[in-house]
Amino acid sequence: MADPPIQIIHQPPAIQTPLLPPTQNNNTNHHNHHHQPNQETNADLNQSLKGLEIFLTFLGFNQSSVLSFLVSWTVFILIGGLLPVLILELSKCSGCDKYQIKDFELDIVASQACLAAVSLACLSLNLRKYGVRKFLFVDRCNAHILARFSHQYVQQIKDSFRLLVFWSLPCFILKVVREVIRISYIQHESWWLSTTILLGMTLSWSYVSTISLTASIIFHLVCNLQVIHFDDYAKLLERESDVLLFIEEHIRLRYHLSKISHKFRIFLLLQFCVVTAGQIVTLFQITGYSGIITVINGGDFAVSSVVQVVGIILCLHAATKISHRAQGIASVVSRWHALATCGSGDSSHMRVSNSAGNLEAPNPLNSLQITYSESDLESADYIAMPTNTQLASYMSSYHKRQAFVMYLQNNPGGITIFGWTVDRGLINTIFFIELTLVTFVLGKTIVFTSK
Repeated sequence: MADPPIQIIHQPPAIQTPLLPPTQNNNTNHHNHHHQPNQETNADLNQSLKGLEIFLTFLGFNQSSVLSFLVSWTVFILIGGLLPVLILELSKCSGCDKYQIKDFELDIVASQACLAAVSLACLSLNLRKYGVRKFLFVDRCNAHILARFSHQYVQQIKDSFRLLVFWSLPCFILKVVREVIRISYIQHESWWLSTTILLGMTLSWSYVSTISLTASIIFHLVCNLQVIHFDDYAKLLERESDVLLFIEEHIRLRYHLSKISHKFRIFLLLQFCVVTAGQIVTLFQITGYSGIITVINGGDFAVSSVVQVVGIILCLHAATKISHRAQGIASVVSRWHALATCGSGDSSHMRVSNSAGNLEAPNPLNSLQITYSESDLESADYIAMPTNTQLASYMSSYHKRQAFVMYLQNNPGGITIFGWTVDRGLINTIFFIELTLVTFVLGKTIVFTSK
């Protein structure tokens, strides 16, 4: 028998998984490089917020638990209240009665302790209720917005620390110099007692002054973080054209301003009342004192007044800054509306889309820079006359912008204290109130007699 024919079976080659194309690798690497700076910026922001939280915890503002609450207020009462009072009551010195030092400094200690207690109570209550991130309105941003503003957030936090050092360090130096001068002129029983009094009074003063200044700077920081969003909102008019988007964003900004006002209104009001009362009592004592006011008995008045007034100025500056930014949005939008209306009111400035045939208005910011390469007669041949539907659509856009302008004019926004907006008008009112109180005190204490 003949052998059967041999059949050769051809098998297809094994299918191999191709490698990723180079372009995909490049895109992946580019994507990773694009997100790496954002991750680093977010890490810097988290580190800055953590440092701020540690600093606030060190001063006693973090009272999230019963133990931290008791420790914070115990330390405050001991260092800010009992320590200077015990030093003034138990220390005996030659010349203290002559210069009336004890009476003066007891009032100064009471004024500083009241202001620090108000700052500690108000700020710790908000931090316990909201936390640092929510308190600063950092958590409200999504990942894209947070990555866009993280660098500015970090810079504002660093500037706040610099501002605290800028005002605390000179006042601390003045306090130390004043205490050294007092010890050199008023002798106690021994030098070690004089040194202990100097250290104790300086420690107590530095503690309560840092607490009051920190609360003012935290309010300053919260307002400056919102200024970043208002500046970006003004730039939004150059990128977007949806009026509804503008209104929704402005409603959100006004909501956060109202939340800031609600959180800080008690603090601002009590701070103003405590500082005013302290300054009035100081003025009564200084003008009613029959002796000579020197650095020995009146130096603490000057140093403490600087700290209190600086805190008030920081709060008023931050509040008026954000209020004026909020009120200035109406002016920016009015200008944008005027440019959009005037730049497209004439039919010669309208253009028709080739794809949809819709009427489009040119960018109002670039309407003054339009140039034609053809003559006026030739360019007029290419202008399509708008139809009734296009004109109706364009009038609808005009009415939307007009409604937006009217909305901003009737809802300016800003930091408010029980309905009063903190702006230049309120500052003028505060100035005249303080001037009236000062003249009243001077009229009661200073008497001119004629011989």
